Amino acid sequence: IRGADETAQRHGYHLLLSSSHSSRQEIAAALKTMHGRVDSLVIMSPHIDAQTLNANLPHNHPVILLNCQVDDTSFDSLNIDNYHGAYDMVGHLIEHGHRRIAIIAGTPNNLDAEERLRGYRDAMAQAGCPPEDCLIVQGTFSEASGFEGARSLLSLNPRPTAVFASNDTMAIGALSALREAGVDIPGDMALAGFDDIPVDQYLTPSLTSVRVGVYNLGVLAIERALDAQRQRGEHRRCQQILATTLAIRESCGCEPPRRPAVNGTD
Repeated sequence: IRGADETAQRHGYHLLLSSSHSSRQEIAAALKTMHGRVDSLVIMSPHIDAQTLNANLPHNHPVILLNCQVDDTSFDSLNIDNYHGAYDMVGHLIEHGHRRIAIIAGTPNNLDAEERLRGYRDAMAQAGCPPEDCLIVQGTFSEASGFEGARSLLSLNPRPTAVFASNDTMAIGALSALREAGVDIPGDMALAGFDDIPVDQYLTPSLTSVRVGVYNLGVLAIERALDAQRQRGEHRRCQQILATTLAIRESCGCEPPRRPAVNGTD
């Protein structure tokens, strides 16, 4: 939101935010309310579909779909490469020698969660160690579900040697549960997350995570929306997948990154 808002203001526009729509009906109502009042729309929702969009928007109105599961090339879309981000992170844990790796999955019926779980499954299968059902714990992208998910994994015998949380919020909850149980991270159990939120580098141990670049995602969405608005009939719609990278830190067993010098000293 910050990336989107700052980009809009830099171009002389203002961002209007409508949030927490948990059904197609609520989204349709929001779209009707905005009809004729906004220059373009950026939509991020697991509940949206092409039929709802076409039924509630005027033809050729600039729309950017952000992490939406809409298979329709008549709309611009930006999506994170959730699959390869998860695949690469689990592969990194495997390179550390882990074979019994658990996942705290994200909210059901959520595109990000489903793709990250698919990446986890494929990385494990590729390594010749397809996960047992008990190693896949359902979460909801919240700290509490990460905490409870980690506690349930601690009850297994044998325990997993590494945990991949589908977002950093759950990883932080898991970190708290593991520390409460006296589990050394990464000595007894490695831990990794997804999103690379700013607090990750200040945790103890610092959290290894999949770096998404969410600020830039907001920037790109607004820039695409402005281009669609200005070009109108000449705007070429495209579907873009944004690559992820790994932010490697202590929680997976790697050496901590070198911190910048302070006051001229190391």
